[in-house]
Amino acid sequence: EVDFWIIPIIQGFVQIEDLVVNYNESSDDDKSSPETPPQESTCVDDVHPTFLVALISRRSRHRAGMRYKRRGVDKNGNVANYVETEQLIHVHNHTLSFIQTRGSVPVFWSQVGYRYNPRPRLDKSENETVSCFRAHFEEQLKNYKKQVIINLVDQTGREKIIGDAYLKQVLLYNNANLTYVSFDFHEHW
Repeated sequence: EVDFWIIPIIQGFVQIEDLVVNYNESSDDDKSSPETPPQESTCVDDVHPTFLVALISRRSRHRAGMRYKRRGVDKNGNVANYVETEQLIHVHNHTLSFIQTRGSVPVFWSQVGYRYNPRPRLDKSENETVSCFRAHFEEQLKNYKKQVIINLVDQTGREKIIGDAYLKQVLLYNNANLTYVSFDFHEHW
């Protein structure tokens, strides 16, 4: 009976924009050749099709907190600072959706101290982590069916201990619906 008084809210971001594609503008390649004849633009929506684009980010209420204060996974499989971002594109009566999630590495770890970039440490053993890691990814796979994990942890520096623990848990979980990719920004900087 009190549902009328409950206001659903999210901690996140929403932006919706109409985008117009102008096919009349020729590319730089077309302009570079004086022998290229002008071409007539063709498009399903006459001259300028309109796309409705929406970007929605939702931050989980579980394990939200300040960076360096809230890290890793909890006993229920919730990771710190988890955010789901959905991109929606509506065009020609079709709506397309792409969802990306991000959050802390789902192992028990922390960073102690207030200085900039404190050294990470593992707080529980590999065996103590298995069930919580499993709980996290079972929820992810229930919601999204398949996932590509992109590990952005520094693979050679002080974060290596976290990256190694993450990879070990992925290998132990051994689920065909997870694809693991390690991408080290420091290598490509």
